Amino acid sequence: MSAVEGGALEGTRGRILEELASSPLTARDLAKKLGIQESAARGHLDRMEERGLVVPSFRREGVGRPRKRYLLTSQGQDLFPKKYELILDNVVDELLAREGEGFVSALFAESARRMAGQIAKELPRGGSGEEKAANLVEALNRLGFRCSVERTQDGHLRVVRTNCIFRHSALSHPYLLCDVFDKNLTEALLGEIGVDLEDSIGRGGMRCSHLIQLR
Repeated sequence: MSAVEGGALEGTRGRILEELASSPLTARDLAKKLGIQESAARGHLDRMEERGLVVPSFRREGVGRPRKRYLLTSQGQDLFPKKYELILDNVVDELLAREGEGFVSALFAESARRMAGQIAKELPRGGSGEEKAANLVEALNRLGFRCSVERTQDGHLRVVRTNCIFRHSALSHPYLLCDVFDKNLTEALLGEIGVDLEDSIGRGGMRCSHLIQLR
């Protein structure tokens, strides 16, 4: 299976990413490895450079002009699969075994509030409940959630997410990720507005939803 199969890049550009993950290469090198024209390789590299996935580097090798090799940027490297959740799950299990659920819950709640503080630096201050909810949705979408806000029949707001960036860990530890971390993160970003967790992907739902009780 390709390292980037099903991700942001597939086909020829995915193969280019895989080759550059091994070592910096010139457009000619890539053309030979992939069995395509050098002009086609340059075209792909130009598009990938525009997207911030690769960057050219010039290096002199003997006599003559420096050779232009391409390297992956950190953004390009991020397209390859990461398994951070495996480490997180093991750490959480170890903490639960050693310290108990109360300690770990408090730790997750404080981590959520700390994360909210970092996110809040980029958000407008003050505003109505509706404005805070809109800012919350914008901030969560920047993190990778597919998030929207809707109004309920009784006049409250509901924040809905159809993607969870903590999905694997939420499925393993739904209470800690959904009831503690996610709820504390949402409450901290909204301020004094009441928040109730209605549904979550971690508990088998098709989406995560938080009811915001406007005062």
